[in-house]
Amino acid sequence: MFESREYKRTFYSAPQSVRSMVAAFLEPTITAGALLFATQSLDPPITRAELVLCLLVYALTFPGRNRFMDRPLNAAVDIVLSWLSLLAILALCGYATNSMHLFSRNVLIEWAIVTPLLQWFAVLLGRAVIRHNALQPNARRTAVVVGAGPLGVKVARALTQQDTANVEVVGYFDDRLDDRLDSAASSRRLGGLAEVADYVRTKGVREVYITLPLGSQPRIQQLLGSLQGTTASLFFVPDVFGASIIQGRLQDVNGVPVVGICETPFTGTNELTKRISDIVLASIILVLISPLLVAIAIGVKLSSPGPIIFKQRRNGLDGEEIVVYKFRSMRALDDGAVVKQATRGDPRITRFGAFIRRTSLDELPQFINVLQGRMSIVGPRPHAVAHNELYRALIRAYMVRHKVKPGITGWAQVNGLRGETETIEKMQARVEYDLEYLRNWSLGLDLQIIARTVWLVLADRQAY
Repeated sequence: MFESREYKRTFYSAPQSVRSMVAAFLEPTITAGALLFATQSLDPPITRAELVLCLLVYALTFPGRNRFMDRPLNAAVDIVLSWLSLLAILALCGYATNSMHLFSRNVLIEWAIVTPLLQWFAVLLGRAVIRHNALQPNARRTAVVVGAGPLGVKVARALTQQDTANVEVVGYFDDRLDDRLDSAASSRRLGGLAEVADYVRTKGVREVYITLPLGSQPRIQQLLGSLQGTTASLFFVPDVFGASIIQGRLQDVNGVPVVGICETPFTGTNELTKRISDIVLASIILVLISPLLVAIAIGVKLSSPGPIIFKQRRNGLDGEEIVVYKFRSMRALDDGAVVKQATRGDPRITRFGAFIRRTSLDELPQFINVLQGRMSIVGPRPHAVAHNELYRALIRAYMVRHKVKPGITGWAQVNGLRGETETIEKMQARVEYDLEYLRNWSLGLDLQIIARTVWLVLADRQAY
């Protein structure tokens, strides 16, 4: 699943950039436009409060998600979850600011119903346009793959499985004998590297994908020299997909092309969007739960001797040590070279501590960490420094999860990996979910995770 996403981004960067730009403006425009339309049709004229709400909605939904490549049902589910999360945030804002009375109830109801329907219709229309254009005779593209190994086969499959690309891979070129080629490619071998240029020229091949290993640089340079006498588009697929690619993209550094392999998703506008959403949400939540914080603090103090807040060193952004706050739920305060994870029936946990751990109420002080800039509301969960030192040597790409600020909740937690990770396999699975979050971050995904976390806290009876 993850490979197919990476290859979509790699092979269709030019047309997909156009689709991404359209999607970036389409979703917020539909959302804000639907509000204005509902207001104009049910409760004119449009007031200043409604214009402010439109601007707020536009800011929260920009850039919009590119769902044109998703299956219609997946797109519908994603739209509904993102929309419900956004409505919940707006409702909290309206409650906190006592501004709900400024808006017509009928307008809000119509807006809440019509907006996701319009967004889904836009996705269906966009998919239909893309598929129609791809099926035009002049849009059909023939391609060959240079390199008949596992990477070449992955490239060919990614190209042909994309139903909106209309690419036909006619075969492979490789200098190796058939017994050294991938079994899926050996029967479709068209010749050696010296024959590529002539074949492309005589057959009118439009695209050539070079998947040779980086150690074949002299052969690659010779091949590129021969192919520049043709009109085919050339694509080089570096054999780096064994690495964990995070936010892979081609960048321009003062005129020098640079291929990014592992980079944080939070740069530029994304960084600003993430930080603003963290500050706004954390501030609103802290105001709303302040009576609950006082009640829990009293409960912790009465349950056992010791401090109310437990401070533990953890690794944050770029692996730097940070101090994370939690309501104390144990009698022991482990923060040394060896930290034992809490287990079911752990004798260190107090009776009141078991309750706040089961309901995740012990994590609430971390909203203060969010305002401090040490954490984010959504991100990979921070582990104790002692655990990081252990797992970084055992799990590949473990430290890549520290390319972003740690979160109060995360993609791994809402997918069943909450609490104790008593085996390497469980920690490996958690890391894989964390890396998937880094690859596919969007504000909509954050809102979806927050909504699922609330449901998980209310419904999960297995936490401890």
